[in-house]
Amino acid sequence: MIAETGHFALVLALVIALVQGILPLIGAQRGHQPWVALAAPAAGAQFVFVAIAFSCLTVGYLTSDFSIVNVAENSHSAKPLLYKISGVWGNHEGSLLLWILILALFGAMVALFGRNLPPDLRARVLAIQGLIGVGFLLFILFTSNPFGRLDPPPLDGQGLNPLLQDPGLAFHPPFLYLGYVGLSVSFSFAIAALIEGRIDPAWARWVRPWTLVAWCFLTGGIALGSWWAYYELGWGGWWFWDPVENASFMPWLVATALLHSAIVVEKRDALKSWTILLAIIAFSFSLLGTFLVRSGVLNSVHAFATDPSRGIFVLIFLFLVTGGALALYAFRAPTMQAGGLFAPISREGGLVLNNLLLTTAAATVLLGTLYPLFLDALSGEKVSVGPPYFNATFIPLMTPLILLMAVGPLLTWKRADAGAALARLKAALVAAAVIAGIAWWLLADGPVLALLGMALFAWLAVGVLVELAERLRLFRVPFRDSWRRARLQPRAAYGMTIAHLGMAFIILGITASETWQSESLTVMRPGESVELGGYSFTFDGARSARGPNYDTIEGDFIVRKDSRLVARMKAETRTFSNPPMQTTEAAIRPTAFADLYVVIGEPDGRGGYATRIYYKPLVSWIWFGALVMMLGGFVSLSDRRLRIGAPRQRQAVAGAVPAE
Repeated sequence: MIAETGHFALVLALVIALVQGILPLIGAQRGHQPWVALAAPAAGAQFVFVAIAFSCLTVGYLTSDFSIVNVAENSHSAKPLLYKISGVWGNHEGSLLLWILILALFGAMVALFGRNLPPDLRARVLAIQGLIGVGFLLFILFTSNPFGRLDPPPLDGQGLNPLLQDPGLAFHPPFLYLGYVGLSVSFSFAIAALIEGRIDPAWARWVRPWTLVAWCFLTGGIALGSWWAYYELGWGGWWFWDPVENASFMPWLVATALLHSAIVVEKRDALKSWTILLAIIAFSFSLLGTFLVRSGVLNSVHAFATDPSRGIFVLIFLFLVTGGALALYAFRAPTMQAGGLFAPISREGGLVLNNLLLTTAAATVLLGTLYPLFLDALSGEKVSVGPPYFNATFIPLMTPLILLMAVGPLLTWKRADAGAALARLKAALVAAAVIAGIAWWLLADGPVLALLGMALFAWLAVGVLVELAERLRLFRVPFRDSWRRARLQPRAAYGMTIAHLGMAFIILGITASETWQSESLTVMRPGESVELGGYSFTFDGARSARGPNYDTIEGDFIVRKDSRLVARMKAETRTFSNPPMQTTEAAIRPTAFADLYVVIGEPDGRGGYATRIYYKPLVSWIWFGALVMMLGGFVSLSDRRLRIGAPRQRQAVAGAVPAE
């Protein structure tokens, strides 16, 4: 009965989504207020019924109801509770239901927190959300029903992919979907504005917090996926330019550009066309990622290799949504007023350059991701586009962007003096030269790009602090005045500072870990040692053990530095039977300066075991930097101006620099 209840709830949600997507749109166009007023309660009702359906599927997993096809194919009675829950979205049908749940959640949140929006605009936004929901509900009901029945049911299920039985993968998809699907709100605001024919600073103020929420969660989702790949796959890497990784990275790049573009619309009533186009492209990339994961065209550890007919449905939906949006944009864009004028050297000019670099970077990633697919489809030739291509195209685009991140916030609106801004960054320039010099002196064999990376880290980190000091007039006025200015600065200004500082930490972690890591791949016997990174790793033997639903080989390693015990590390190789698969569990000892990373493999039959040992300097700073960036986004989101869509009335601080 639980499956039938969930299925019926999805059917009702589809009916409500049709009402939400059609009647408010007509009502707003014709000025029929009763139909306009339907939008908010319909959005709330759709969320309720989708939540009922999702709860029904979750109950099926928790109770191991193997009469449900989805549960039988992706769960097992011996699975730990956490993985029974995460198994709900660890498959095509369940993850699609999670997508629809989050889509309905965002619609309900717009209905609840968008009461200060003009009624017609809110109705149009919710109607667009409803139409997107119609597409996905049709998809799940007609091609991917999660509530299909088995008769007779099997005695036990087939189990979840062991690679997905990990805490990182339990939280990675929900965070990623909150980012992916959250961009639908920005898209809906953009389409509603095009239909209405009005794009102004108030519209930008309304769209920014929704974009910021999506950006924060997308940042967290990408970071969680990277962290999972680092410690679970046993390769010692944190990013592989996998096509599905790229599918989440492209909307992040465009969403970052969208956030900065919306600032210019809000502050200067300019870049309206840019902002609308970025909102369309960002959500289109999210739909593209959905197609890549669900079409079966990719062979990836992240992908759901499913019936290609499902991919055709998503591809048609992608063309309808993106094509329709771009057609409306082409029709309306010429009527948009240009807004405020500005000189090339200005904060607006810096943000335009920022957007050009980010969108070009997204385009290069798109080309490297899709080129092998197109070539295979047209000629049958198999090629692989890997890190050499992405590093050769992405790094040259990111270098000027990082330089600009320190300079841009010091520029004034409308017209700026670049020389004056650079003069205030003397400390950053000196820090960049000193850090690069120290890196070259300590590690003379390091490549030039590594020195550039260290210089960029110092340039951005010190530049961010210099900009903050300029805001507070630190050391230029009495400390009491600086403290008063600090208390009166908008939170969005602090959010920008924190997020940019987080990017500096990521640059530091990437540069150090990719350039100066050392590794040892060898067969070790008990008592043998390997010297790496100034540490001695002694293999203390291995033993067999039994886990909740797997067999494991546990290898013990003793780590010393200068004869001093540092850590005892335990690496595992797990063998699952349902479904049959072998996974590695790396032993990782993180420190502020380096990670010690150990993996144990198969025995050689003569008392030895294959081992992989890595010394990875500063690699943890990559994920620390991502957390700092997320924190910056949430600090900005706490700014009252973004939460209520109206500036707070308070005494202005003389000479304060406007916040991003």
